[in-house]
Amino acid sequence: MKIVEVCLTPDLVKTYGVENKVVVVVDILRATSVMVTALSHGIKSITPVATVEECKALKDKGYLAAAERDGKTVEGFELGNSPFTYMDKSFAGKKLAVTTTNGTLAITRSVMAEEVVIGSFLNISSVAQYLKNQEHDVMILCAGWKGMVNLEDTIFAGALVEMLSDSFDSENDSAIAALALYKMAKEDMMAFLKNSAHAKRLQGLSIIKDISFCLERDVYNIIPVLKNGELVAREGNYALAGS
Repeated sequence: MKIVEVCLTPDLVKTYGVENKVVVVVDILRATSVMVTALSHGIKSITPVATVEECKALKDKGYLAAAERDGKTVEGFELGNSPFTYMDKSFAGKKLAVTTTNGTLAITRSVMAEEVVIGSFLNISSVAQYLKNQEHDVMILCAGWKGMVNLEDTIFAGALVEMLSDSFDSENDSAIAALALYKMAKEDMMAFLKNSAHAKRLQGLSIIKDISFCLERDVYNIIPVLKNGELVAREGNYALAGS
């Protein structure tokens, strides 16, 4: 049976290794939630980069460009890291360059994987079904916060481990711990996360609605995958409620 494992922070990627695995990168608050939202609303592709300088270079080439550090939009950039920003119909068909504190770093550390997939609660069922239909082991990579573990990415990892349990074995302790944490949180994730470090950071920036939206399940039916350095959308085969 295929294996699913959880890497709780990008600083541990070298310990696990990504070769011959499908890596699911998750940064719930808010980078991967933004990426799923942007592609679902017609953005043609997203180029994730590790540094502000790389992002500015792409901006100078005509890309839409978003840069975030410590939850705030970087000076000189109009776009930041709120999913609601990317529900703008005028962005449809355009290319977006993005750099964030944690999420884009996790992506750039995964490029040697068999495939890189972007996960969020917003598309979790489509991601789960996609993973079940492919043949490789899976590593769920939590972006965390500046090399440290965070709660929101860990409970997402636990939720995905639970959804994959009929098709994957979870043999590492991080997967077991993430699943246990998710079972504690799943009845009211907003309440569970209210005292988490990053939720408090975002609350301090008065963007509670972002947190609430990023915890919604199955809003979108796409699977963003990394192709030649760009994230592009594949349609999922999970039926959304009411569709």
